[in-house]
Amino acid sequence: MTQTADRAADRATAGPSAGQGLHRTADARTADAPIADARTADARTADPQRWPDVATVPSSAVRARFAEALLRRVARRLRLRVELPGGRLLTPAPPPGAPVLRLEAPEDFFRRVGTGGLIGFGESYQAGDWDSPDLVALLTALARSPQTLVPPRLQWLRRWYAARRPAEQLGTPENTRRNIAAHYDLSNDLFALFLDPTMTYSAALFPTDAHGAPLASPGLLEAAQHRKIDRLLDLAGVRAGSRVLEIGTGWGELALRAAARGATVVTLTLSEEQRRLAQNRIAAAGHEDQVDVRLCDYRAATGQYDAVVSVEMVEAVGRDYWPAYFGTLDRVLAPGGRIALQAITMPHERMLATEHTFTWIQKYIFPGGLLPSVEAVEGTLAAHTTLSLTHRQGYGAHYAETLRLWRERFTARATAVDELGFDSVFRRMWTLYLAYSEAGFRSGYLDVQHLVLAREGDPG
Repeated sequence: MTQTADRAADRATAGPSAGQGLHRTADARTADAPIADARTADARTADPQRWPDVATVPSSAVRARFAEALLRRVARRLRLRVELPGGRLLTPAPPPGAPVLRLEAPEDFFRRVGTGGLIGFGESYQAGDWDSPDLVALLTALARSPQTLVPPRLQWLRRWYAARRPAEQLGTPENTRRNIAAHYDLSNDLFALFLDPTMTYSAALFPTDAHGAPLASPGLLEAAQHRKIDRLLDLAGVRAGSRVLEIGTGWGELALRAAARGATVVTLTLSEEQRRLAQNRIAAAGHEDQVDVRLCDYRAATGQYDAVVSVEMVEAVGRDYWPAYFGTLDRVLAPGGRIALQAITMPHERMLATEHTFTWIQKYIFPGGLLPSVEAVEGTLAAHTTLSLTHRQGYGAHYAETLRLWRERFTARATAVDELGFDSVFRRMWTLYLAYSEAGFRSGYLDVQHLVLAREGDPG
């Protein structure tokens, strides 16, 4: 394992510490009868130094009973098959083909979920308390109506029950560098295991069938990423001689495509690992005189540009800093220029309901992140910039397929992930993250948009 991967593994598996059973079964056990634990001792093991909140099971039996009652209600309403150790069911059998939630350690599962809510649900998967033969199908069923999982009469408890986002994740310049490093500096080798040769870590744009459904396969992913990048460059009007600013370098593929058109590019990143590999790729392609890769916060961007492009960057900014992000775009855009963004979005009412909640994704995958709604983007533009939204196009089904291909490749290369120094808890964490994200797009809860911003009177 390289020194970089070694450091990244320690950082990635450290995990922040979160604030801090006896159940009935479908075969008429009493509430005082414990449910057997089907996991092996090895499946329970998590390094308490790296994974303190996965290694420790909360002790609240009262909250565990509430979580069990809630799962019974959800299983009946969503027609889920909840399997207990030994093949028994938590509720009467649903129709054939129902999504399956297999509880390997019900006692631990209910205690984690009862204490930690959705964070506990994710940590319970990391610990091996539950699994599913079709993880995406299960998570898609849960994602279709998240606002109804808790009964309306109990929604008011959310203000005390849901964890609040810690201050150290707010998108200040200091925090942002740490938040970005926590994900993107894990290991370039890790990302290379499941991304295509372009090293593009965002939604691809596939060809479609007669009904508009994406035609996705491993062999089509590289071309689909180029198709997405080229569309963004076209939307921003990038051509020979264009001065381009990219906010969020990734591993350099968009900058390479822009340079191949004859543009000059300044691209900004806070990831040292991404910058190093992007510079190497740009030099290998012979474009080092056209592309300047800077380790720089978006707020410190300088210059004037004919085109600004930013791919899945706004999600990492945080709502408090959206005015600064969009204000920067406004400040650096030359007269007559255009901005092309790719952004993951969520429904406005769900954004408002969850914007202050600390989530499993924020705790373990993307610290400080918040998905905007299109309405929130438009409101921020109107209040803080001279820009307006002149064009948008959603293609969420393509992201679901992109994530499927990543997830399948990540799963197939589990041994290689281990060889990089990442443990089984990390692998389960990333498997859940990829499946959870895919389910969000399959359910329609999430979308991905191409947005064009311009000033009034300018071409849009």
